[in-house]
Amino acid sequence: MHPPLSLYVHVPWCIRKCPYCDFNSHETHDLQALIDPYLDALLLDWAEERQRLDRFGGTRPLQSIFIGGGTPSLLPPDFYARLLERINQAMPLSEATEITLEANPGAVDAAHFKGYRGAGINRISIGVQSFAAEQLTALGRVHSGRQALDAIDAVAAAGFERFNIDLMFGLPQQTAEGAEADLKQALQCGASHLSWYQLTLEPNTHFFSHPPPLPEDDDIADIQLAGQALLADAGLQQYEVSAYARTGEAARHNRNYWEFGDYLAIGAGAHGKLSAPAAGEFLRYRKTRQPESYLKRAHGQQGLIATSAAGFVAAEEAITKESLPFEFMLNALRLTDGVAQSLFTERTGLELGLLEPQLSQLRQAGLMRADGDRLQTTALGARFLNDVVGKFSD
Repeated sequence: MHPPLSLYVHVPWCIRKCPYCDFNSHETHDLQALIDPYLDALLLDWAEERQRLDRFGGTRPLQSIFIGGGTPSLLPPDFYARLLERINQAMPLSEATEITLEANPGAVDAAHFKGYRGAGINRISIGVQSFAAEQLTALGRVHSGRQALDAIDAVAAAGFERFNIDLMFGLPQQTAEGAEADLKQALQCGASHLSWYQLTLEPNTHFFSHPPPLPEDDDIADIQLAGQALLADAGLQQYEVSAYARTGEAARHNRNYWEFGDYLAIGAGAHGKLSAPAAGEFLRYRKTRQPESYLKRAHGQQGLIATSAAGFVAAEEAITKESLPFEFMLNALRLTDGVAQSLFTERTGLELGLLEPQLSQLRQAGLMRADGDRLQTTALGARFLNDVVGKFSD
């Protein structure tokens, strides 16, 4: 049996590069000229992905599609209507297929949300990060708190029953009161899913080379504990390291990542994973990162060519049998409730007994639960998750 299958679509452009962002995003001031060429490239890339899938069991239903960036909401609804139509022709989508689009409140209008819904997108992830003006300025965001609230209202008015709000904490000079105010505002907006994560200074970002004044570690820990309690009281349960949701509202696309499912990938810099556990085949790959290079692979000097001879893959790597336990646990143990023990064998083709030395040690140390039939950390293990996962790389 093959793992569930998802699709990730990457849109690499944004209005302005945020100083904390290490994603594959690039400023552009001529997006209109890129829309049709990029769609053409995505469709060629999609054709290649279907051929690649033939090596790993052939066509399977897509349980989810996630359109991330960059700023996908810079592109018009018709772009996604045409893309999803072609995807549906090859791999029919159903009402159960979760299709998420990331939106920046400063790069979308109310009419676009209605268009996105009409195109088949059924879930929106709104990159708010904070509602406070001083924090938005410090983070280099292009929207205001008012624009964020208006965007959330527009999402609801467009008929989206499911939406996520992205928020960050541990922001420059942020107080516990400020972080709490952001959470309360998101709850007042009716969010049924929150991605609430700590600002970290990643290499190759402006903040990494020019660090802003961040709260002390103890203060950040206090903010996190207080925020988790506030969200729990409001009925949003933490189901992953940085994800909180009401019952039934967990992101199916992200759960597929964490449960070591498969995912196709199209777009500049997109990452994919395919597997055939019974045959012991596991492949990770990534597409050409720079948008200009990605487009050149699909467009010749005389215009669009029928096929991309060079392909869009920049690199691929087989996941070895030795590294599978670490790869699996790196994802699965992010889930608060962990996963069924049987999923390890189902998704890796390996016997659970291979992990017994590490599991026994971690259970004795109180870092993993010893009861039941799940692979799951304790509360203490969740605090030291990197150390727990590291045990499986030995």
